[in-house]
Amino acid sequence: MDSLKEYLNPEIVGRIAGIGFKTRQPVEGTIAGLHRSPLHGLSPEFADYRSYTPGDDLKNLDWKAYARSDRFYIKRFEEESNLRAVFIIDSSKSMAYGAPAFSKYDCAATLAVSLSAVLLKQRDAVGLAILNDQVQEDLRTGGTPSHLAKFIEVLQRVQLAGETDIGPAVSQVADQIHRRGVVIVLSDLLTPLDPFYESLGKLQYAGHEVIVVHILHRDELEMPFKDSVIFRDIEGEEEIFAEPWAFHKAYQAAMEQFIQESRQRCQYCGIDYLQVLTDENLGAVLSNYLHNRQYAPSKTHRGRMSSLGSSIRTESQSESNSEQSPAPETKTL
Repeated sequence: MDSLKEYLNPEIVGRIAGIGFKTRQPVEGTIAGLHRSPLHGLSPEFADYRSYTPGDDLKNLDWKAYARSDRFYIKRFEEESNLRAVFIIDSSKSMAYGAPAFSKYDCAATLAVSLSAVLLKQRDAVGLAILNDQVQEDLRTGGTPSHLAKFIEVLQRVQLAGETDIGPAVSQVADQIHRRGVVIVLSDLLTPLDPFYESLGKLQYAGHEVIVVHILHRDELEMPFKDSVIFRDIEGEEEIFAEPWAFHKAYQAAMEQFIQESRQRCQYCGIDYLQVLTDENLGAVLSNYLHNRQYAPSKTHRGRMSSLGSSIRTESQSESNSEQSPAPETKTL
């Protein structure tokens, strides 16, 4: 586990470096890069026309448009800009599940470091916010190669603690991001969902592209326990003695409903949703996602996160809220 604690896996980075990461919407940067800018300047990609005004550079006149309309038009081109990406990682106690082998937090940190290494190679800037019910660590965005070492150092010194209530903390981080960019949230989403969705809507309102990476352990998905066990709430002190076979099907149905709702609500609002299990090949997961992202059509934003309310949530979702929290540590009696 010592090597994994470094979170920088050359195999994963090498697999995704050739694909790269590009935004789907304009971003604001300070140097030339790979991503569209909301500003207009000189670049190979044509944007639109505007009417000529005295003082404009005549080399940008479109003489073909003048021949057709007998009016002068200036061609405008999209500038390319570097990207500012902020990774928001859930550090609540539930993210420790799976330790000491490879916890959900280890998975989130490895994904974040791998993507950051690729972004820095593209001359983009990355930042980091680690939070549970409040912001624990806040690393400002930077674009130098040495910034990755700081990124990893912050991840290593985090102590997983507290309950999962990341909505208000994500909203706080949103207030601190002043340039339009990409925000990548990595969490198990075992949190009050309405405040969380509202905070994502706040990020979108500010012009950020949002990506949600839903990290789960396979135990949480499949409930593989067969003997009588004690389920201990990893974020509290509650313990429940249960026979898993008695509610196995109901639990799986509730978990599937929880995941489906999370995916639907993100897709409804034009947010990328990626589910990752801790035992999956992370290089394959990231490369497939980045490859599909390049060719997928632009996301359609059909409404605010908070406007969905409880229209999607069903009774089985209510069951999942009561059954998914005590999933962490188990002991066979």
